[in-house]
Amino acid sequence: MDMNVAVIGAGMTRFGEFWNMSYRDLITEAGVKTIKDAGIEGTEIEALYVGSMTPGLFIEQEHIGALVADNSGLQGIPATRVEAACASGGLALREAYLSIKAGVADVVVAAGVEKMTDVSVEHATVALAGAGDQEWEAFHGATFPALYALMARRHMIEYGTTEEQMAMVAVKNHHNGSLNPNAQFKRQFKLEDVMSSAPVADPLKLLDCSPITDGAAAVILASEEKAKEMSDNPVWIRGSGQASDTLALHDRKSLCRVESAVRAANTAYKMAGVKAGDIDFAEVHDCFTIAELMAVESLGFCKAGEGGRLTEDGETALEGRIPVNASGGLKAKGHPVGATGVAQAVEATMQLRGDAGKRQVKDAQLGLTHNVGGSGATSVVHVFSREVK
Repeated sequence: MDMNVAVIGAGMTRFGEFWNMSYRDLITEAGVKTIKDAGIEGTEIEALYVGSMTPGLFIEQEHIGALVADNSGLQGIPATRVEAACASGGLALREAYLSIKAGVADVVVAAGVEKMTDVSVEHATVALAGAGDQEWEAFHGATFPALYALMARRHMIEYGTTEEQMAMVAVKNHHNGSLNPNAQFKRQFKLEDVMSSAPVADPLKLLDCSPITDGAAAVILASEEKAKEMSDNPVWIRGSGQASDTLALHDRKSLCRVESAVRAANTAYKMAGVKAGDIDFAEVHDCFTIAELMAVESLGFCKAGEGGRLTEDGETALEGRIPVNASGGLKAKGHPVGATGVAQAVEATMQLRGDAGKRQVKDAQLGLTHNVGGSGATSVVHVFSREVK
């Protein structure tokens, strides 16, 4: 398990609503881009892990590992679907990473894909509600906007967080998304636009919520020996952490603290030999604006309750102390649930290579990705580095 692991290829589709592209088209496009980016042959790939949350409900297709291997020309290799709700992509990345660490394979693909827009909003709502507690939450009408609204309201009560501070997350991330060619939304918004958008679940408004999205992303991981042989610009995964919490909100000690994220981050930091203060940028799971505020607290970028102030002071902006969601995040880049965690890894790779264009974080050496399933029942955190340990 001492094996160092690197990203040697990264690629993704544009995120958005694509009536003329199927699930197969999306993952195939992402896969081709990734193999071309790595500059290797498909025959050199030894295993595949693909994150996909609920294709059975979205497109009536299961057996996803085999489907992706088949349509990527990778028939014959072990191909495994990974599911952890909205953290499916991050978990696929972790499983691919661990397979190399364990010496099972040297070159492995981690991919994520979801096709969400071919069903009605009602159908999508039912599919996504399965990421929470069906018996105690969804059955009683508590959809995810409602659950995160509960978390937001409690955060406001305990820490004085304001609706304006949450809206500032949306303003920042839409600005960053406007600089990302792969983002679903490239329109920028002012604070008053967010504040006056339609109410969804008080205090959350329409522009506090991430969208329903189609998209796919992939990365190719390699052992240190293979990475140095195959790539001139590998990006190293220095740490990986995963943790869980109660499925339902009502069983948690606090609605304001995502314990799984705290634990996953601590595991990743310890493995990487770094502290929160060493991180140069982060891609976090901002499915709702309150989620980003709680994420920066969980990851140790500020103390509990200070996420709103951190954002208001501009410290999470592109030019700030700790740029958060330079890609636009789930909020503007889009949130094809199974693909999100892998797309975060694609962004981390681009940033550390210096290939992020107008949204490039200056002097980026250490990056972090934070992918959450449901309301925090699963969290996966990875630390990426320009340099090997």
